[in-house]
Amino acid sequence: MNARSAALVLCLTLTAVCAGAQSAGKHGGQAYNQPGADTTQQLEVYGFGQADAIYEFKQSNPSWFDVNRPSRLPSFAGEFGRDGRSWLSARQSRFGVKGRKLTSLGVVKTQFDFDMFGVGPDAGQTTIRLRNAYGQLGQFGAGQLDSPFMDSDVFPNILEYWGPNGMLYFRNVQVFWQPVNHDNTKVTVAIERPGASGDQGLYADRVEIQNISPRFPTPDLSAEWRIGQKWGYVELAGIVRSLAWDDNLVDTLDLNGSDVGWGFSLSSNIKAGHSNVFRLQAIYGEGVENYFNDAPIDVGLQHNLNNRLTPVVGKALPDLGLVAYLDHRWDPAWTSALGWSMVQITNSDAQAANAFHQGQYASTNLLYQPIPQVLMGGEFQWAHRQNFADGFSTNNYRLQFSFKYSFSRTFGGMSP
Repeated sequence: MNARSAALVLCLTLTAVCAGAQSAGKHGGQAYNQPGADTTQQLEVYGFGQADAIYEFKQSNPSWFDVNRPSRLPSFAGEFGRDGRSWLSARQSRFGVKGRKLTSLGVVKTQFDFDMFGVGPDAGQTTIRLRNAYGQLGQFGAGQLDSPFMDSDVFPNILEYWGPNGMLYFRNVQVFWQPVNHDNTKVTVAIERPGASGDQGLYADRVEIQNISPRFPTPDLSAEWRIGQKWGYVELAGIVRSLAWDDNLVDTLDLNGSDVGWGFSLSSNIKAGHSNVFRLQAIYGEGVENYFNDAPIDVGLQHNLNNRLTPVVGKALPDLGLVAYLDHRWDPAWTSALGWSMVQITNSDAQAANAFHQGQYASTNLLYQPIPQVLMGGEFQWAHRQNFADGFSTNNYRLQFSFKYSFSRTFGGMSP
């Protein structure tokens, strides 16, 4: 059964469960309030439908039409045709469930949700994309969820789906240990599914390079430490990973190699009065680009011409990420966000001249939420791309108007 079929079965099952619960409520009150009802478990069904209307003044890769990713801007003039395009999308829409079950060993927590934003081979399509699928009992948990290396609380209150390019944002399959989690203070350690991307650069058409395959000897090891205070929090996170590549071609060259990827992140939310929250993050590392929200390549080719046996080597590319956003509340119904973000890659010398070097992202908006279930607003977005060595750079400008309608229903109840 594929992911789409599984999600459909889940939706139909939950519809039947919810209908049964509503029927019980009509004929005898809500089941969890009746004497003798099960108070050891709880299920929340949630989600939203959202429509985005976008006008793009310049151009970007059409497979990523409803997001503003600097890495998907053209790498040369006119790569994606003429400027000026309009788009409509419902791909941000989401459906999910959260469960809690009291057992003799403690509370089991589970979450499963998806949106409709196709990526990878489904890029540009409106199709199911798994977001979270994990469970936790006590201090230990496993499944797909936010990497401890990332800090999702840095994500600002914006309309655009992908968000600031310079933040870490990666939900990954992992096994984690969380010995501390209270009062916005937490400590988490995890082993995560490894993975990375490589750039064949100037030698992409060479058969010797085409016969190199990646290998990941160990899982990625990540950790976070957050200290919560009345004014907000500060979080330090890090990761280390083993990257290897194998030369599968029998010839006179030896292009086998390996490198170590690593990174550190310092992030914070700072409350400034009752109406302002600053969301900040700084990241530096090597070979951790796939944990970034929008950084394309983890390993690049480096010349090693003094060695005839190994004339090129792989190099984990250094990366710098910065995020600075302000969320402001004008009154109970009106809010705005304003901020900037950046990713900068230190390229290796055998990458192509038009390889991605730096991307910048900025946006501002005005949002209206008359009731908790309805949100609408408009947003102006800017993105900038700079190539490695050919002098080319480009900008993109977008206007986005969105309408979001949320739902949530809880069934059952947990005893205090």
